[in-house]
Amino acid sequence: MKFTIYTISEKIEKFYLEAIKEYEKRLGRYSTIKLIHLKREEQLGKKLSDSSYKILVTNTKQSLSSEELASKINDLGVSGTSDVSIIIGSETAQYDEKLTLSQMEMDTGLKATIMIEQLYRAFRIIHNHPYHK
Repeated sequence: MKFTIYTISEKIEKFYLEAIKEYEKRLGRYSTIKLIHLKREEQLGKKLSDSSYKILVTNTKQSLSSEELASKINDLGVSGTSDVSIIIGSETAQYDEKLTLSQMEMDTGLKATIMIEQLYRAFRIIHNHPYHK
């Protein structure tokens, strides 16, 4: 599967980018993942693929457990969906599904870091690998 995470914010702190880079490396054995940082929401429309399954990260809906996220990712893969776009920081983007990491407000960089960590955790669950070493 291919995941593209779009973040919309002025800036992502360096320590978040370092953590994201580490999880991108770990996820490499399971999927392709790419972070695209946009400063303005208007740029999003030009970047999103029409064929991509779009997940909008919000803080307004009940969240999933790690196991439920793993099941959802597995179901998408089994159904032939191989291109997934995850959008963080948009209020107006078109989407196929909403996902909540937390109902609390948090920095976009932190949301992206948590989302990528949860993708890594989901793939570990899907492949019956222990998460913690």
